[in-house]
Amino acid sequence: QVQLVESGGGLVQAGGSLRLSCAASGRTFSGYRMGWFRQVPGKEREFVAAISWSGSSTNYADSVKGRFTISRDNAKNTLYLQMNSLKPEDTAVYYCAARLAALPPQNPYYDYWGQGTQVTVSS
Repeated sequence: QVQLVESGGGLVQAGGSLRLSCAASGRTFSGYRMGWFRQVPGKEREFVAAISWSGSSTNYADSVKGRFTISRDNAKNTLYLQMNSLKPEDTAVYYCAARLAALPPQNPYYDYWGQGTQVTVSS
């Protein structure tokens, strides 16, 4: 079992920045591929970014490429999402997720999910 807890969400003005964190506990964090997804009420959960177990490989949705950066610190069992140049359309609940399987980054099948953290971007 892996427990994931997100933090760092909040209210920010357009153009601002936030850094989300996802603290992992349980099994060895470094063995898991990690991802960030987001969801707006009434819409499907959307892929944001993914990172390999080592951190050497990252992938991003086109909508956040160049603005968001995913990273991880395996020594601290923590995943991050640095979000810059935020836009109102980035408003959503952001979830981190973990899996062992080597699936395409955008594939929403993950073994474990956090409870989510709200990000609200005002115009």
